[in-house]
Amino acid sequence: MTHLMHTYNRLNQTFVKGEGVWLYDNDGRAYLDALSGIAVCGLGHAHPELTQALYHQAQTLWHTSNLFPIPAQEQAAQTLCELSGMQRAFFCNSGTEANEAALKLTRLHARKHNIEHPIVISFTHSFHGRTFGAMSATGNSKIQQGFAPLLPQFLHLPYNDLEALIRVSDNANIVAILLECVQGEGGIHLIDPQFIQHIRQLCTQHNWLMIIDDIQAGMGRTGKWFSYQHYSLTPDVLTLAKGLGNGLPVGACLARGSAAELFQAGNHGTTFGGSPLIMHVVNTLLQIYQRDQLIENAQTVGAYLLSQLQQQFNAHPNIVEIRGQGSCSASNSNKALTSLLIKHCMNNNLF
Repeated sequence: MTHLMHTYNRLNQTFVKGEGVWLYDNDGRAYLDALSGIAVCGLGHAHPELTQALYHQAQTLWHTSNLFPIPAQEQAAQTLCELSGMQRAFFCNSGTEANEAALKLTRLHARKHNIEHPIVISFTHSFHGRTFGAMSATGNSKIQQGFAPLLPQFLHLPYNDLEALIRVSDNANIVAILLECVQGEGGIHLIDPQFIQHIRQLCTQHNWLMIIDDIQAGMGRTGKWFSYQHYSLTPDVLTLAKGLGNGLPVGACLARGSAAELFQAGNHGTTFGGSPLIMHVVNTLLQIYQRDQLIENAQTVGAYLLSQLQQQFNAHPNIVEIRGQGSCSASNSNKALTSLLIKHCMNNNLF
């Protein structure tokens, strides 16, 4: 009998060690980690530099209140803002919390413009988290099942349907559009370039906040630092997590322009977010990504993997479509491991 709440249908394997792209179970068997902790461990398991950074900071200072300056937090905010085109950052503990911060910004934006019943547009098959605000924004009834009544201030439109978006654009209560450039939970659906350009235009025209949830597709997974950089535009708000900490709990909500000035002291906060321990590791991770040109590598590896999947499986009767962008099409593995993964799937009839 387990004393854990039954929130997951867990598999039988228990992993006790990780090294690079490999996981090891309690019987010593090795597994190629094709999930990366669900888009988290971009630098693999037990990365020696991250391990050393964590060890060093753990000997120095774990936690202080955000009532005091945290230099490592300032450094990470500066780096992320320079890379993303944002101006200010708020650090929290998860992607869901990052999206909650973004949604609170939409309410402050609405009040600033005297909109009493603000509406946020999001899209079908999206996933933004499991707290009530993020879950209400999520366009997936399976995630929401059993938790009604949800927050009503969300309008879910079909993904990539420009006509549907234009039809509602005269609604004076709309204050923001929340979207993923790559829908992960929805099945690796890529946003149409014309659709996202129109979203940017509508947000600018109507003074809506354009919010991009890059929690799963960000941090280099698409071959750019952030997924929207494929489309030569910049959102007003950006949310990050997952790959930002390589397994440590961290999220970030970044903003620019008027959105960056909405939060004032007392509007929002966090006990554990942006701690010295976590932020020291985040800064080390950002340095490694820049030094080793891992963003470019994700594009190269992703293109190779996508081409191999297309060559091997395009004619398979059970394959409907092969989609992807950068490493969002599969795991962050190198060419040799990609070939191994494909051969393993074929030899074991996993497709």
